[in-house]
Amino acid sequence: MTAPRYDYVIIGNGIAGLNTALLAAAHGAVLVITKGRIDDCNSRYAQGGIAAAVGPGDSATLHQQDTLDAGAGLCDPDAVAVLTGQGPDSIASLIRWGVPFDTIHGEIALGREGAHSLPRILHAGGDATGQHIEDTLARRVRATAGITVLEYTHAIRICVEDGAVSGVETFRDGKTQTFRSDVVVVSSGGAGQLYRYTTNPAVATGDGVALAYQAGAAVMDMEFYQFHPTALWLEGAPTFLLSEAMRGEGAILRNAAGRPFMADYHPMADLAPRDVVARAIAAEMEQSDGAPALLDISHLPAASSAGRFPTIYAQCLEYGVDVTRQPIPVAPAAHYMMGGVRIDTWGRTGVPGLYACGEAACSAVHGANRLASNSLLDTVVFSQRLVAATRGAAPEYEPAGDDAPNLRATLPDRAMVCASIPERSRENLQSLLWRNAGITRNGTRLLLSARILNLWQRTLPPPQKAADYELRNMITVARLIVESALARRESRGAHYRSDFPDTSDEWQRHIVLGG
Repeated sequence: MTAPRYDYVIIGNGIAGLNTALLAAAHGAVLVITKGRIDDCNSRYAQGGIAAAVGPGDSATLHQQDTLDAGAGLCDPDAVAVLTGQGPDSIASLIRWGVPFDTIHGEIALGREGAHSLPRILHAGGDATGQHIEDTLARRVRATAGITVLEYTHAIRICVEDGAVSGVETFRDGKTQTFRSDVVVVSSGGAGQLYRYTTNPAVATGDGVALAYQAGAAVMDMEFYQFHPTALWLEGAPTFLLSEAMRGEGAILRNAAGRPFMADYHPMADLAPRDVVARAIAAEMEQSDGAPALLDISHLPAASSAGRFPTIYAQCLEYGVDVTRQPIPVAPAAHYMMGGVRIDTWGRTGVPGLYACGEAACSAVHGANRLASNSLLDTVVFSQRLVAATRGAAPEYEPAGDDAPNLRATLPDRAMVCASIPERSRENLQSLLWRNAGITRNGTRLLLSARILNLWQRTLPPPQKAADYELRNMITVARLIVESALARRESRGAHYRSDFPDTSDEWQRHIVLGG
């Protein structure tokens, strides 16, 4: 039977994938492959908002500088200039498509978050921005002729023939099927499920990065995984994200004894960059025998706090915490992957016909530490450029030269030296990465993890069900993270090694694997 053919095949259904699908539908038939529901993705859980220089006194230049400062020397300036320069137009597109951003007296309401010099965070539904954008785009996708959505379908292989993309192989209900296309877009989101504690949904297992790597694309900056400083930390409750916008509105972080502590760690105190706040909370928890930190917004007017953060207020109340009256127990959790499939500023990889955007992609726009609320903007700006590139709007693709300030590496075949190896399972992988490749790392534990992951990968049986494909991808991405973290012998941004605690000029470069 002849395989169905589409002009675009998109792996993933977050804001990046849906926005790409809507733009691409004007130029041909589009297939969106998602392993869950169309609205089940990381984007949906983005509470804080979307950053753009649209307010009085703000500018793309100021937004660009804040992004570069947060990125700890590893942002690509060209990518950042694209992101911040095209941000306002992208916001206008979302408004035209019906995204209901919050307003005050008819003007867009703007909040402030950590490491931003000015209020520039647009939000919708108070703390439900991602959900509103995702729902708006999903409705448009369902109503747009020429877009086919395959739900509960796993992409298991990106097909490459004669050096170029030729389609995607899928798995559903025990059967495989191939869909042909000369354009495949990886927009499958992040990989928070690699860690024991994460703000990400169950579908975030890094599939797109693994598939692109296996298809011959390079990945970059995989050692930089961002841990959100403030996730709900209550026994019996989910690891629920508590938006950084809360601190932007005046929430204070306190230790278990009730003392504000962030001024001890950074001049911006509670508005310090995420990596600083996450490590500060981890340090305070260690000094308090593991007791969580406290996020306190109870000193602010109750009505305004509940109105500004209705989702957080309701969720915490469900577990017995009234945020308007008492502080919230919090701890860091895996949140966002700064690395991913290496792309240029037009979404192109080194494999002809293979593109990537959103959290699965890496243009180095976020550097070593993503600036808060730049993630949603990233999905919109670069998906627009990606589609333009497929229509011939981009200059000729130029692969990065060997003289670029990067360390190119491959996954080594590491010999085993440890006496006992934990059983290969999703749960053991999550515990391994949380313990050894989490907020604080060191070479000994990273090397042990690398060897365990190598053995797990080498002894994987052929996949039989969807969970087998997911575990295969998770092990691949875990190896990419661990090997990159082992190679980077310094601390920078979200990557902190206790055996190399300082930032080194020698390491102001990217680690590239594969390609």
